[in-house]
Amino acid sequence: MEELRQRIEQLRGELRYHNYRYYILDDPSISDQEYDSLIRELIELEAKHPELITADSPTQRVGHTPSAKFATVAHREPLLSLNNAFSEQDLLAFQERVQKQSTTPLSYVCELKIDGLAVSLNYEKGVFVQGATRGDGEVGEDITTNLRTIRSLPLRLNEEVTLNVRGEVYINREDFTSLNEQRREAGESIFANPRNAAAGSLRQLDPRITAQRPLEIFLYGVGGAEGLELQTQGEALTFMQELGLRINPYYKVCTDFSEVLEFVRTWQAKRNSLPYEIDGVVVKVNQLEFQRELGTTARSPRWAIAYKFPPEQVITKVLNIGIQVGRTGALTPLAELEPVVVAGSTVSRATLHNEDIVKERDIRVGDYVVLQKAGDVIPEIVRSLPERRDGSEVPFSMVITCPACGSPVVRPAGEAVTRCVNGQCPAQRLERLIHFASKGALDIDGLGPAIITQLVEAKLVQNPADFYRLTKEDLLGLERFGEKSADNLLTAIKASKGQPLARVLFGLGIRLVGAEVARELAQATNDVDTLATLTKEQLLKIPAIGDKIAQSILDFFADPENQRLIQELKDVGVNLQSSSSSDQGEQLLKDFTFVVTGRMEGFTRSEIEELLRDLGASVTSSVSKRTNYVVAGPGGGSKLTRATELGITVLSEQELIDFLKERGVQLD
Repeated sequence: MEELRQRIEQLRGELRYHNYRYYILDDPSISDQEYDSLIRELIELEAKHPELITADSPTQRVGHTPSAKFATVAHREPLLSLNNAFSEQDLLAFQERVQKQSTTPLSYVCELKIDGLAVSLNYEKGVFVQGATRGDGEVGEDITTNLRTIRSLPLRLNEEVTLNVRGEVYINREDFTSLNEQRREAGESIFANPRNAAAGSLRQLDPRITAQRPLEIFLYGVGGAEGLELQTQGEALTFMQELGLRINPYYKVCTDFSEVLEFVRTWQAKRNSLPYEIDGVVVKVNQLEFQRELGTTARSPRWAIAYKFPPEQVITKVLNIGIQVGRTGALTPLAELEPVVVAGSTVSRATLHNEDIVKERDIRVGDYVVLQKAGDVIPEIVRSLPERRDGSEVPFSMVITCPACGSPVVRPAGEAVTRCVNGQCPAQRLERLIHFASKGALDIDGLGPAIITQLVEAKLVQNPADFYRLTKEDLLGLERFGEKSADNLLTAIKASKGQPLARVLFGLGIRLVGAEVARELAQATNDVDTLATLTKEQLLKIPAIGDKIAQSILDFFADPENQRLIQELKDVGVNLQSSSSSDQGEQLLKDFTFVVTGRMEGFTRSEIEELLRDLGASVTSSVSKRTNYVVAGPGGGSKLTRATELGITVLSEQELIDFLKERGVQLD
C-alpha cells in the first residue's frame, strides 16, 4: 500500500508541474498524449482506492489556479473539462453508462474538438460585457479586453438576451506558421503548437499585441441563460447561430450510437482537410434535461466525453544537426533525419528552432527521436529516445562563429535566437535577395533561389538594385539561359519596378515588418522618404506598430548601407511611393470586405488576397455578417458553409474576375 501511495503522490506531483507549464506558462514540456496517460493512470488508481483521494488531487481540478496577472472571474456555472475516450470501446462504455440511467432511447450530438483555449463569455441584453479563461473551472482570468480584439466574436448579439456561452479560441494552421516565422525572425521564442499560440495571445497584458494575432473563435455551449427554454444541445447550437455567434458547422445530431462511431471515423480520416487543428470529437447527450439529471463529478460532466485522436508519430534517426542562417542573421538548428513518411509525405529535415529547444528536449546527433507534424503540417521532433542510445551520440552545441562568414555570433539578452551580426554575411545577403524577389514581395517571375544563387556566384548581383542592372549578355553567359529565358526574366524584372510601395517595403526585409505591417506603413506614409523621417512616437501612432517594430524600422533607416540601397533602388527606377493611379485603385473596393477560401486555378489565394487589398478591400480570414463577398474555389469548407448560412454572395474565381473587369480593373 505504501508503494501505491508513493506512486499516486508521484503522479500528482508530475501532473501539478505539467498543469503549471500548460495553463500558466503556456509552455508544455510533454505531449497531450503523455499527459493523458498520466492523468488516466491516476484516475484508475484513485478509483480503485478512493480512500487515497485528496481534495487537491489534479483529478479533482479542471485546470490551474488563475494567474495573478489578471483579475479573477467567478464562472456562473463551473467550466469543467471532459473525460477522455481513446478507443471506440471507451465510447461504447460511455454510451452504456448513460443509457442505463434513462428509460427512453437517447440521442447524441457530435462536435469537432477544436484544439484551442476554452473561454467563457457573458452577454447582458445582447451586449458582450465580460470574458474569462477556464482557470480552475470555478474561477478564471478576466481577459475581456483581449477577447474584444477577435473579429469573429460579436460584441452585440442579434437579440437582447442575457446569457453565458462557452467556446474555444484558436489559430488557423497557416496563420500559426506565419506567426512563428515572424517570432523566429524577431528572435522570440516560437510557439509549440496553435493551441499554445492562442493561449499566449489571449493572456497578453497588452491588448495591442493580442489584436495583432490571428485569433478565431467557435462557440459550443450555453452555460446559463435567463428565460430560455432550450430542450436539446442541437437546439442550443442553432440558437447560438441565430444570435450571431459563430459555431462550428460540422456537428451532427445522432439518433443511433452507430452514427456517433461513424462520425468519429469520418473526421479522424478528414481532420487534415480542415484549416484548423482538431484533436478529437466531443460526444454529448443531446437532451438537456437528462444532462442535468446525470450531473457532474468534481472534474467533468457525466453526460459528455471527448474522443481523442491519436497523433501520427514515427521514429527516425538524427543524422546531423546543421545551422541555417536567415536573412536577419538568425541561426536556426536544423535536424537532418533518416527519411521517413509521416502524415502522407516523406520528411528528411526538421527545424529545431533554437538552442534552448534542442537542450530542453536533449536531442543529440545519432539519437532516435519521435517525429510528428505540428498541425499535421510542420515536421516537429517531439522528444528524443535516450533509452535507445549506445554512447556514440553527440550533444549539440551552438556554434560560436557564423558557418557562412566566420563572424562571431551573439545571443542578445532576453532572446532565444543566436544571430550573426555581420551585415555583409553572404548567407544573409543571399536570403535577403531571395526574399526581395519572392511572391509576397516584388514577385519577380522566374527569379527563384537557384537562379539568384547562380547570379551571386557569378558576382553579377550583390544587392537587390543589381537585379535591375542585369543585361541580356550577363544572363546568356550563365548555364541554362537561352535567348527566350533571358528575355523573359529581364521582362519580369522590369515589370517589378511598378509593384506597389507596400510590396517594396516588405521586400526590403526590415526585421519584424511583415506583409500586413508593410501595407499599414505604405498607407500611412505614401513614400519611403517620409517613412525614413518618422520618429518613434509617430511610428507608434500607425496601427499594428508596436515598440519593437518601431525600433526595428528606425534601426533599418539609420544604417548607411540601407540608405545606399534605397538610393540605388531609386536610381534604377523601382517605385518607392504610392502613385496616383495606385491611390485611385486603392479606393475602388474600399467599402467591401472579402474572404477567400478553397483552391484557385488561375491565381493563388495569396495573389487574389493581395490584389483585393491593393484595390482597397478589407480581406479577412473569417466569414461574418460584415463580409460582402466570399471568393470560393474547390474545398471551400466551413467558410463556404458559413457564407451560405448568412446569405453572403459567393463568387467563383471567374466570377471575381468578371466582377473586377466590370469595375475597370485590368487583369493580365
